[in-house]
Amino acid sequence: AAEGGERVAEFAARNWKTILIVAVFGLLALLLITGLQSCTVMAGTAGTGVTASSYFSKDKDMLGAEKAYAKLEQKLQRYLDTYEATHNYDEYHFYLDEIEHDPYVLISILSALHDGVFTLAEVQGELEMLFEKQYILTETVTMQIRYRTKMMVIIGPYGVPQVITYQEPYEYYICTVKLKNKDLSHLPVEVLTEEQLSAYSLYMRTLGNRPDLFGQAQYPNASTIKQPTYYDIPPEALKDDKFAAMMEEATKYIGYPYVWGGSSPSTSFDCSGYISWVLNHSGWNVGRQTAQGLYNLCTPVSTAQVKPGDLVFFKGTYDTPGVSHCGIYVGNSIMLHCGDPISYTNLNSKYWQEHFYSYGRLP
Repeated sequence: AAEGGERVAEFAARNWKTILIVAVFGLLALLLITGLQSCTVMAGTAGTGVTASSYFSKDKDMLGAEKAYAKLEQKLQRYLDTYEATHNYDEYHFYLDEIEHDPYVLISILSALHDGVFTLAEVQGELEMLFEKQYILTETVTMQIRYRTKMMVIIGPYGVPQVITYQEPYEYYICTVKLKNKDLSHLPVEVLTEEQLSAYSLYMRTLGNRPDLFGQAQYPNASTIKQPTYYDIPPEALKDDKFAAMMEEATKYIGYPYVWGGSSPSTSFDCSGYISWVLNHSGWNVGRQTAQGLYNLCTPVSTAQVKPGDLVFFKGTYDTPGVSHCGIYVGNSIMLHCGDPISYTNLNSKYWQEHFYSYGRLP
């Protein structure tokens, strides 16, 4: 307990401006909702939330961990950039994902692994472990027997020289290099316990209450705090009891961050984990499904037939066969889905139109 108190005090000393801003806005919002007589309770709740979702490591350790991870990426990039110059094959084929990561994801994973605070010396092994899991490099060499035309001079009849051609076999080596970037944000579900995954989701929701730590100018892949988009569902749509029950559960989690593999409020959700949870807590019993699994449960319906409460499915939103994303259709070309964060979005946007697959009606 004493150690935890020291962490809070040290964090507060280093980041008092951030805490003040968070506290002021949180307090104003809570005052509007519950009234002045609740001030004491609200202040305690807000403080607990800031503490649980804050990075407590020193800046030099967090920035040092990010720098060390970036160095591993730079070493890999140099290896690939000079591959042909440093290898001796006849032909090369490269299939390479981009080498990149979100520094907030990295620091949130490390913070979750170390109960909120770590030093650079403590995480060297974990940086290498995460790097090896994120980047899968395969190098395959195949050998073919090929033939080349050769010429040779021979002495023919009567001593007349003749030029003849013939096919000479030789070994031809083809090297295929593939780099798969699994996306660092897909690793927490592999390397964290459920309790740690819950902590990770809190860090990502607030960026550790350090949105200043990794500025976009220097860290273009860094997350930013995103506010959800809201939508007022027409009252007539909510007259459908099944849809109303679905929305009562689904809207509880608006603003929760996207967490790959997440399937509960404690860990937050990915797209299919969110829909599975909502269905299981509003009258259905579907278990934990993937996006493809949810599609398989549904009866496809046309755009003309779709109604609030149907599901909507997409393909190609990331590198996977079949259905890759899903949401709940709420009417007027709007869906509620687990993007980043859980939010409403307009299906008429170019992105969703390009990836649209089907609407589906639940049994």
